Amino acid sequence: MNVEIPSQVRDTATQLGAGVSYALKVVAGQLADDPDMGQPSGLPGILTVTIGGDLFEDCPALAIGYIREPDRIEIRYVNAAPSAEPTADAQDQDEELEQPADPAAAAITVREVADAWRRITGWLQHNAPDSYAALRAGASPADIAALEDDLGIRIPVELHVLWLLTSGDDGGHGWGCLPGNRALMTLDAVAAAYRLKMDAQAHEDTRNARRPEDERITVWKATRIPVVALSPADSTSGLYLDAESGYLGRWSRYNEGPGEVLDTLVTYLEEAADMLEAPALATRDKPGLIGGALVWLSSIDPAQEDRWQPWTG
Repeated sequence: MNVEIPSQVRDTATQLGAGVSYALKVVAGQLADDPDMGQPSGLPGILTVTIGGDLFEDCPALAIGYIREPDRIEIRYVNAAPSAEPTADAQDQDEELEQPADPAAAAITVREVADAWRRITGWLQHNAPDSYAALRAGASPADIAALEDDLGIRIPVELHVLWLLTSGDDGGHGWGCLPGNRALMTLDAVAAAYRLKMDAQAHEDTRNARRPEDERITVWKATRIPVVALSPADSTSGLYLDAESGYLGRWSRYNEGPGEVLDTLVTYLEEAADMLEAPALATRDKPGLIGGALVWLSSIDPAQEDRWQPWTG
């Protein structure tokens, strides 16, 4: 059985500790002999191997997630695992909450998001190393569960798997890696923006109580999860994922109209990857480089235009 470890997973392992890369290699060898040794994670199609922090020198407890196919295994993420094991009752409750309505469809979504993000990060690694270096390591399942509790809504599977792969974009020289130089928000930024918008809606609801029903105003819905910011340093607007509809929409701190994007997270990431790989066919935006950073043409600073080099593939 062939076991693949993508470069971004290797990079994450290096960041987690000196002994993590070795532990990852050992687990990869074990998976080659026993592909089904992992336990079901909360995500369809992904199995998780958990190893204790005392098994390898300079290595914390780890959770290693992988996808098993008939002739290959691909390790999707490696994260530091909580030291305390959850109780059986807590595990049962988590599994009950995380069961998707359609496991087969959810498994396809997991693969589509992971593949699209791998295409984006692969391009960054080879062509825009500064932007690649600005991507944060994946969040742990515990971090995502904590955010889910904080927001009080279930995180959609496509967003869950994306956050397992990366927990945000700090920006290569100030530019995010997504079209328009937008940036994936950190989990803390997501929580802060969500609270701000929910507070705005609560204020509006107070006013709505005195308005006729047909004049009531909705500036935010609880199912909307901020995902993408205008830039790494500007979270005044961006894109949200509606957990109910599955579509992205535009949000603004100033309660402007949402402006539906009519993309799913999958199609949004796939189109970004397509534009990087085939810039001649790109319609929404054009990728280019300033030094070692990816910079999209639509939102380039005029003062930087003379330094911008279009990417032609």
